[in-house]
Amino acid sequence: MSLVHGTNLRKTYRMSRHNSVAALCGVDVAIPAGEMVAIMGPSGSGKSTLMHLLGLLHAPDRDDGPAPQLRIDGVDVTTLSDGKRTAIRARSMGFVFQSFNLVPTLTAEENVALAAEYAGTSRGKARRAAREALDSVGLADRVGHRPMELSGGEQQRVAIARALVNDPMLILGDEPTGNLDSARTLEVLALLRRFNRERGQTVVLVTHDAEVGEACDRIIRMRDGLIVADELVAQLPVAA
Repeated sequence: MSLVHGTNLRKTYRMSRHNSVAALCGVDVAIPAGEMVAIMGPSGSGKSTLMHLLGLLHAPDRDDGPAPQLRIDGVDVTTLSDGKRTAIRARSMGFVFQSFNLVPTLTAEENVALAAEYAGTSRGKARRAAREALDSVGLADRVGHRPMELSGGEQQRVAIARALVNDPMLILGDEPTGNLDSARTLEVLALLRRFNRERGQTVVLVTHDAEVGEACDRIIRMRDGLIVADELVAQLPVAA
């Protein structure tokens, strides 16, 4: 069964009154529960736009074509209010971005707990959940450190802990290893694969990096706002 299933997904960005960019041109996509998928393609191919639609950060266009449909765990989210979409995003999805997006004045624990509080968890429970999430990514001894006191790899692990703190069914990453060296990239991939296998969490990663794609179960390749290939990956162990 597909955890994520989208049809007729289109997105055009209006740059000015007379200029627009068609980022997605009618995409159909299905991602089974428990799969780890890479979305790849050159800059401007639509891969980040597709991830933003799947993560409910943007809504698909509903004009100039067949009605779009996007089902998350069986629910057509295109018909939901902004408030309900926000609630699904907060409770059922975790996001990891290239730039980490950590609050510089907060500790690692506070950054992670913020995501739990945003999803409706009380402050005390959010702090406990944050410590558990940081421990799960190997940062139990860094809970009181602020981002500037952490390495790039450690900051990305804090971001992963933040994505995991609400035990989401879907984790989405937009170039999550883009600012990391090869060793830290392997470390992050191993973490994501571990949670994918041990917890059954579905992972979708937008990336330019062939090494990231090869660590996934499947690669969806995009160009010019369309999916041009969908291929299974021969499984190789990811170094811890």
